[in-house]
Amino acid sequence: MESTDVNHPTTSSLDARVARSLSEGAVIPAHPLALDSERKLDERRQLALSRYYCDAGAAGLAVGVHTTQFAIRDPAIGLYEPVLRLALEAMRAYERERGTRLIRVAGICGKSRQALREAQLAREIGYDLGLLSLGALNDADETELIEHCRNVSDVIPLFGFYLQPAVGGRLLGYSFWRRFLDIENVFAIKIAPFNRYQTLDVVRALVDSGWQDRVALYTGNDDSIVVDLLSGYRLPGPQGETTIHFAGGLLGHWAVWTRRAVEMFERIRECRHGGGHDALALLDRAAEVSDANAAFFDVAHQFAGCIAGLHEVLRRQGLLAGRWCLNPQEDLSPGQLDEIDRVYRSYPHLNDDDFVAQLTHRFTHATERSLSRSSRPLQPTFDHKSRLRLPQPGLPVPGVARPQRAARCRRQPSGDARPRDKYRARGRF
Repeated sequence: MESTDVNHPTTSSLDARVARSLSEGAVIPAHPLALDSERKLDERRQLALSRYYCDAGAAGLAVGVHTTQFAIRDPAIGLYEPVLRLALEAMRAYERERGTRLIRVAGICGKSRQALREAQLAREIGYDLGLLSLGALNDADETELIEHCRNVSDVIPLFGFYLQPAVGGRLLGYSFWRRFLDIENVFAIKIAPFNRYQTLDVVRALVDSGWQDRVALYTGNDDSIVVDLLSGYRLPGPQGETTIHFAGGLLGHWAVWTRRAVEMFERIRECRHGGGHDALALLDRAAEVSDANAAFFDVAHQFAGCIAGLHEVLRRQGLLAGRWCLNPQEDLSPGQLDEIDRVYRSYPHLNDDDFVAQLTHRFTHATERSLSRSSRPLQPTFDHKSRLRLPQPGLPVPGVARPQRAARCRRQPSGDARPRDKYRARGRF
């Protein structure tokens, strides 16, 4: 492995309120990236997104993660620090207003020098935990991976991350997780291999470690959100039989329709604490959520359009101006827009469009106050004197060209064309 000679302070502290919230369970959306038509950061909409998640009831935000797009770290783009600072600005403003404390999670990736720099920056800015991706260390053996994790944990408390290989992760077996859990500064693990057997590897490692009172499990399995949160894992441990539950979720899927996700999470907690009441209805809901996720995440094309799919939903609600990604070739896959149309029709009770519509005026005032205290210039995405409006039916909206049907999966560029999807034509969004 590369040298880790980066100066960094040692810290093993986690705010007691954050530790308590993690343990009790939380909805933590993975934060998307708001861009304008030139694929530059749209600060106002970025702040509005953060505020939407807070007002929807999320207990924290994960920023600089896969949903935020790993390319923000590219030196030519340089958005990692600005995006972290914007989200923290919004979280702190919300905390001051509500007298609460949110869970602040910063994505950390790369080999040792990059990961340590990102960890130090996140900690200095004011983030609580680092969600540590190991996708860049595919050639490292288990001992090298553990050393890497331990070094980063000296800088910032860790939120472990089992990311599926399809979107940049690597396979990590029981042995790795058992050793990882002995790192003192680990407080949570996001399990997102999209695989039942690999999920059980992490659960079993936690039970065998005996650290379940310190380390909380969070589902990142967007294909099995409700089932993960409902399930209890009863396993023999060092102190006898132990039952483990996922405390909450840190999910890209929860970047959209977040208010309904919070309500569902509360129902699940009531079900678990109430002896299983409402479990059958929640299992029905589980299938609906998984079906919606398949459309948003573009499962039909191996997740190629997963970020653009989330952007499309946020665009319909007016939270994003378009579905632009940093990579101009990254957009919806053929047929994906039809799938998003279908789940909107099939499960209208899952969306929170009405909630977003009620909040748009509040978003504008919150972001204007926040930006007025900043030295950053406003980007002329739209008139700062007008409120953040929902898109008007029948008007051209940049970045929403409908992908053409094709016999094979081919990425389509997002142009500045008149939208043609049925919902906008009917004026529903």
